[in-house]
Amino acid sequence: MSEPGFYIDIFLQPGEFYFGDRETRIRTILGSCVSITMWHPKKHIGGMCHYMLPKNKRPGHHNELDGKYAEDTMHLFLQEIKKSHTSAHDYEVKIFGGGNQFPGQDKRVFSVSEQNVEIGRDLLEHYGFKIKSEHLGGNGHRNIMFDLWSGDVWVKHVEKVME
Repeated sequence: MSEPGFYIDIFLQPGEFYFGDRETRIRTILGSCVSITMWHPKKHIGGMCHYMLPKNKRPGHHNELDGKYAEDTMHLFLQEIKKSHTSAHDYEVKIFGGGNQFPGQDKRVFSVSEQNVEIGRDLLEHYGFKIKSEHLGGNGHRNIMFDLWSGDVWVKHVEKVME
C-alpha cells in the first residue's frame, strides 16, 4: 500500500506506547531499550512500544500500566487487541533494540539490554505471538520507523565502536 497523502507522525520517547490506524507512522530511537511493533495486515492497525526495563518492581504498580516496563507494554498491546476485536495470531510482530551502549565493559553482569531482549521474546511467545522479524543486540543504537498503512518497518543501526 502506498503512503497516504496525509499521515500522523508519532515519535515515541522511552516508556511510551502508541496504537493507531492506517494513517500513522511511528518512530523512535533505541539504545538498550526494546521496541515491539504489531501490525494487523487486514485492518491496517497496530502499534509500537518503547520499553526501558523488563519488570516493574514498585509496590502497588498493578494499579496502572507503565510503558517503561516490558510486562506492562504487553498488557497495553493486549488491551488494544481486545478493543479492536482481533487476536494475537492476527498480527505481524517484529522486535528491535537491546543494543549494548557500553561495549568493552565487563560482561559478567547480565546487562539490561540482554534482559530486555530476553523478556520481550518470552512475553511474545507466552501470549501466542509469532515473531516475523527481529533486529536485536549488538552495539550501538537504532532508528526505527513503522508505517501502519503498509506494515513496513525500517531500521537504521548505528554501530558503536569499542573504545
